[in-house]
Amino acid sequence: MADWVVLGLIAVLVLLLLLTVFGFMVYSGLFTEVVVSAGTPPIRSITLAYKFRVGPYGESGQLFTESCSISPKLCSISVYYDNPITVLPEKCRYAVGRILTEGEEKPSEEMIQLFQKFGFKIFSFPAPSHVVMATFPFTTPLSIHLAVNRVHPALDTYIKSAAFIYQMSQPIYLLVIC
Repeated sequence: MADWVVLGLIAVLVLLLLLTVFGFMVYSGLFTEVVVSAGTPPIRSITLAYKFRVGPYGESGQLFTESCSISPKLCSISVYYDNPITVLPEKCRYAVGRILTEGEEKPSEEMIQLFQKFGFKIFSFPAPSHVVMATFPFTTPLSIHLAVNRVHPALDTYIKSAAFIYQMSQPIYLLVIC
């Protein structure tokens, strides 16, 4: 009889563990709708420190960690040049870094030198006039992986349905995390 009790307790614990993992995935955005829209961009012109890489987008986390360790209070940014569904993972191009300033403000020389010391390059993006953007929650590190798998298809569908309006030949995917 004691064996049945132990097996029952183990089964309950396994069930609770599975429910916890499922709850974590739901909290991370597993069933959250990806909202895609077009219009005025949420950011203005920006100056950023970045590193460029070619390879699977899943490896971009290392650059996020590196840039965050240099200056944890700045917003992260990544630029994804290719659609991971149509381009081989080892040929996907991306840049990851931190937003140093936004608008007309100039970054401090100390901040520029600090990032350059760690091999980051400095670049200024002009303010875009019109963008296609998607929103997805960032609640846990798992949210990034879920977003990569869910946001790209949603953006592609939206862009293809509106291609005659925007005349976009090759979209660039930009991710900003604050």
